Amino acid sequence: MISLAKKEFNAFFQSSTGVLIICAYLILNGLFLWLLEVPFNLIQSGYAQLDGLFMLSPWVFLFLIPAIGMKMLSDEKRTGTLEWLLTKPISEWQIIMGKYFAGMTLILFSLIPTFIYVITIFYFGNPKGNIDIGATIGSYIGVFLMASCYMSISLFTSAISENSIIAFVSAVLLCLFFYSGFDQIANLKDLEFSGLFWMSLGINEHYNSISRGVIDFSDITYFFVLSFIFLSSAQIILKSRNW
Repeated sequence: MISLAKKEFNAFFQSSTGVLIICAYLILNGLFLWLLEVPFNLIQSGYAQLDGLFMLSPWVFLFLIPAIGMKMLSDEKRTGTLEWLLTKPISEWQIIMGKYFAGMTLILFSLIPTFIYVITIFYFGNPKGNIDIGATIGSYIGVFLMASCYMSISLFTSAISENSIIAFVSAVLLCLFFYSGFDQIANLKDLEFSGLFWMSLGINEHYNSISRGVIDFSDITYFFVLSFIFLSSAQIILKSRNW
């Protein structure tokens, strides 16, 4: 599994996909956080905080992560390399987890350069160091866990279809639903009495909770369970090819 993850990760950069994803994430962040006059702009906020980065990241990753995952399994199925892989001493679960870890490593590499934003806010805040470190750390953890769910969903849709475009569109729609769809359901007039329940099913509720700097066990559990459900579903789909 580890060797597969390394091979998949190296493939990102051999095909320039990895560089494009990292550059796209950093360029979009740079534009929205520092240059464009939008609500995410850190300078215009007037506060020594990185709220804009953590408000923007779920929407940027909503498209970038499905772009990473759309070919991971669909291409393997379409070209027949999945069958070749399974002739080796490796299971469907190990294949999925190898690709999952490769994708999450790429996400981590995308996030690391944004630490320069933390350093900038820390040194240029008034007074110096006027930044909520706890909330910042919590927000980074939240972004990574949210990205884990997006990646799991993307692998699931990639396992369903041999067409990478269909896998991409399906992943974007599913990620969007799990991020904000349940919030919209909770706001329906007929469901106001159960609004908190519906919100608790969505990523946004737990992401916002962790972003406040409070690492709650229920929030961590939610992200792990949601990721596990979609990764397991992808495994079931791969196994079903023999049914």
